[in-house]
Amino acid sequence: MANGWTTDASAIRAEPTIRRIGIADLREALREGLDDFLATPTQLAFLCVLYPVVGLVAARAMAGGEMLPLLFPLVAGLSLVGPVAAVGLYEISRRREAGQPASWLNAFDVLRSPSFFSIAAMGVLVMAIFVAWLFAARMIFEATVGPVPGSIGELARIAFNTPEGHRLILIGNAVGFVLAVAVLMLTVVSVPMLLDRNVSVGTAIQTSVRACLANPVTMAVWGLLVVALLLLGSLPAFIGLAVVMPLLGHATWHLYRRVVA
Repeated sequence: MANGWTTDASAIRAEPTIRRIGIADLREALREGLDDFLATPTQLAFLCVLYPVVGLVAARAMAGGEMLPLLFPLVAGLSLVGPVAAVGLYEISRRREAGQPASWLNAFDVLRSPSFFSIAAMGVLVMAIFVAWLFAARMIFEATVGPVPGSIGELARIAFNTPEGHRLILIGNAVGFVLAVAVLMLTVVSVPMLLDRNVSVGTAIQTSVRACLANPVTMAVWGLLVVALLLLGSLPAFIGLAVVMPLLGHATWHLYRRVVA
């Protein structure tokens, strides 16, 4: 075992056992995630990295032009990239769970993880899905609404007050829902598992899918919670994401620990 990571051959061969969990486990995962966040605050790091990027994109979109139709898809896409983006938070939670010292700097210990390249491969997969979502969102916009409106106010009027806008909302949300469910099933426990155990990407993804199939209602509620919290964090000029995203990252680690034995 190096740096607390499991590397022995028995761990590689062992078939992960999936536990049945309920809504109470989600509450406990969120509570434990909040404890980790309060003990090792990372909101300043998220503000310094996340807020300028999201703020720049939002400012470009709200000013009109080609970025305007992608404003909502970009914000909604945070739920797609979150499981991989939060890998450093999983490491902080892992260290605290093991009774090891933990600070925000330990998030970079992931770079020395035996599974770093497997985690990077998961990152490439998730980013590919995210880019596919943006392309799909743009194609849906062009097929339903057509020309890009001149302002965000005009876009809102079209979306909520015209048949074309209603089709945009319906089709866009349907496609986004399918992609979100796929990413949830692929990543909800696979990325934490890669950090925790020396397993292949295939095994981690298979375990994640098995966890969702064994706990369909609980995992569906978890997915809805993630979307709702990200939406709430986005409303006050995206500043709330600096708290919501670390909270969800830490909570995801504890959810993994509850569902995979």
